[in-house]
Amino acid sequence: MSQSTDSPEPAAAAGGQTEPDGPAAAIAAGYAFTGPALELGALLWDGTCLPGRQIRVPLSMLNRHGLVAGATGTGKTKTLQLIAEQLSANGVPVFLADIKGDVSGISAPGVPGGRAEERARDVGQAWEPAGFPAEFYSLGGIGPGIPVRASVTAFGPVLMSKVLQLNQTQEQSLGLIFHYADSKGLELIDLKDLRAVVAFLVSDKGKPELKGIGGLSTVTAGVILRALTAFEQQGASEFFGEPEFDTSEFLRTAPDGRGLISVLELPAVQDKPQLFSTFLMWLLADLYADLPEVGDLERPKLVFFFDEAHLLFNGASKAFLESITQTVRLIRSKGIGVFFVTQTPKDVPADVLAQLGNRVQHALRAFTPDDAKALKATVRTFPNSPYDLEELLTGLGTGEAVVTVLSETGAPTPVAATRLRAPQSLMGPVDPAALDAAVKASLLYSRYAEPVDRESAYEKITAEQAAAEAEAEAAAAAAEADKQAKAAERAARNAPKPEPSLAQQVVGSGLFRSLARSVGTQLGREISRSLFGTARRRR
Repeated sequence: MSQSTDSPEPAAAAGGQTEPDGPAAAIAAGYAFTGPALELGALLWDGTCLPGRQIRVPLSMLNRHGLVAGATGTGKTKTLQLIAEQLSANGVPVFLADIKGDVSGISAPGVPGGRAEERARDVGQAWEPAGFPAEFYSLGGIGPGIPVRASVTAFGPVLMSKVLQLNQTQEQSLGLIFHYADSKGLELIDLKDLRAVVAFLVSDKGKPELKGIGGLSTVTAGVILRALTAFEQQGASEFFGEPEFDTSEFLRTAPDGRGLISVLELPAVQDKPQLFSTFLMWLLADLYADLPEVGDLERPKLVFFFDEAHLLFNGASKAFLESITQTVRLIRSKGIGVFFVTQTPKDVPADVLAQLGNRVQHALRAFTPDDAKALKATVRTFPNSPYDLEELLTGLGTGEAVVTVLSETGAPTPVAATRLRAPQSLMGPVDPAALDAAVKASLLYSRYAEPVDRESAYEKITAEQAAAEAEAEAAAAAAEADKQAKAAERAARNAPKPEPSLAQQVVGSGLFRSLARSVGTQLGREISRSLFGTARRRR
């Protein structure tokens, strides 16, 4: 990079002061926009802050995406907060992914005095404490916030395949599974629904179901089930379910016309990057699918800020990176701007970085050879400038940054070292009790707070299997009873007759029957005679 040898020349400034002309004036002229713009701060030149030379970013260029980068402790989160406040004030809704939990203060007024007012005086800012309208969300109820959930069906087979890192053949098989579930009225709400359908389709009863359209191999089913298990261990079970969140909630404005700031509280899941990545993919894909093409607008419909973006990309699959790249490229035409907040530009894949038109680069460190290499790589990503950027980037103070944005015509502005304005809201987290109260006071809390586990694929398949098992058990019991009855009948026929008793033997003997006839005859005669008046013959 070229280093300026020009000596600054005085120029008229606000408040009757004189300020350097020459390169400083040329830089400042690159930020003299005619339309609405966000105020970032005052130009730094030759170690001096020039409050009369304001550095700005056109509101209409915020959908061209951006990057806020810098080492830990250099003020990235405060820059995010500053931009979000001004977007809200201009009626633009904002989405913030709060990994560390220190952005919730945007809903509360800042504390007068101290560094905020000192910084405001330095940069010519009329600072007043102010809070901004905010809603707080959490992934599936993990941590404080209104739970954000999605159904497996809404997520879809393509996105799910990317998250599960399936190959092309496995992705096609997963597509068949979704197709079968849809055609049979088996709602895929949560992960146990998907697991139940996969297991059914490789069972003896389910195997014939897909034969006409390709079938599902046991090996592929095993891969999918193992991937689901690993995904569940990342906490995904909490995210998939109902009531499903309507992403249009992020596009709302407050009653006073300010844009609503949606803060996704992620401290509880910062060690679950796959879950966070899943949410991002679904959210962007859902918005992209639902929003109409609008082209270039005077102001964006929504601006995303993803803090700690290295957590998003670390360990990400190739398919995931391709999806993010394509989404960032195309979602601009839907009026959505995406800003990544991370430590160094190398944390963001090159294909994504190339699409980020607005840059706010805080200080970088060069303590190690790797740091020095990263510093040189960062410098090469900036346009030519009169600054010695390697020296400048290692010497910036907290709350200072190197800025280049897109002008109203879409051309890059000159590189400007900038002392940034102070946020008007609280620079830190709000009290947990206040955060909890804000969450429960939201009109959305009653709509999304309680999970609903209605009858879906898992319950239907389980009930069908239970009915089939009961029917099979009943048939088996009936067959066993019939078998036992027939066995008893055969046993009865084949059993030996019992020996007669002594009395039975006597009664059944011929002597006894002869005697009985004799006695019976004699007795009959006696009775007849007595009845008919005959008398016994006398001798």
